[in-house]
Amino acid sequence: MSAPPLLFDRAQLRARLTRAAPGYGNADFLKRRAAEDAVVRLEAILRDFPRAVDLGARNGAFREALASSDAASRVALLVEADLSPAMLAGRGGPRIVADEERLPFAFGSLDLVVSTLALHWTNDVVGALIQIRRALKPDGLFIGSMFGGATLTELRASLLSAEIELTGGAASRISPFADAYDAAGLLQRSGFALPVADVDKVTVRYSHPIKLLADLRAMGETSVLADRHPRALTKTVLARAMELYVERFAEPDGRVPATFEILTLTGWTPDASQQQPLKPGSAKMRLADALGVVEQPLPRDED
Repeated sequence: MSAPPLLFDRAQLRARLTRAAPGYGNADFLKRRAAEDAVVRLEAILRDFPRAVDLGARNGAFREALASSDAASRVALLVEADLSPAMLAGRGGPRIVADEERLPFAFGSLDLVVSTLALHWTNDVVGALIQIRRALKPDGLFIGSMFGGATLTELRASLLSAEIELTGGAASRISPFADAYDAAGLLQRSGFALPVADVDKVTVRYSHPIKLLADLRAMGETSVLADRHPRALTKTVLARAMELYVERFAEPDGRVPATFEILTLTGWTPDASQQQPLKPGSAKMRLADALGVVEQPLPRDED
């Protein structure tokens, strides 16, 4: 079996996250939104999770959201893991530096894994999910979120147009993201049971698109594509892209929108205690009887 293509430079990602760590809290609004959403989902599941891991913890947004939730008493141990040691520095609790592509957890050792806005940087998302499933006990829970394909559509279009206009060609400057319709399929391919996928589309409004770029740097979310274009993005092209962004997308008050699509995945490791789909033909009641209607035969084709 051939290895998955190398899309992202993970060493560069670690460096970007390390650089962003001191000021990460100034632009963590999407991380906190995803973390709070994960906690809400956890609150609806009335069971205990003795050992849990927050994968891609960054500045601890999930731990903070969980601490103020009724679900906190049901998570006995929460280990925070992150690719960058700088993101984990300066706070208490169990922490471990870990790469999402090479998880250090023993087989069947965890009851819950949460990952908010981190897995979209893995070169093999399915491979990472398989590792997560293997680390979970039977009937263990995974709640994860990642950016989807509609993320940064305005910025992507503006950069593309500016580069074509000024250089006659265009390079990939923004990382690719999974499409929303593929989300549940990722869980199924990874062997999770009862997969559920949801989409949360967030529009953030800025006074100028340059403010968006500043937030992306502060989040550690600027591109780390492994296959970098030999022609660096020039200041001239970037300035033209910002002009096009304003021209095409500015709203009546002059502010510009930036779209972020958050895909949230929920799945369970298979277990015999889980509900199983019925086999075809095993139903004990006809659909017409259940609906209280008279079944009508299909008309036959005329010869």
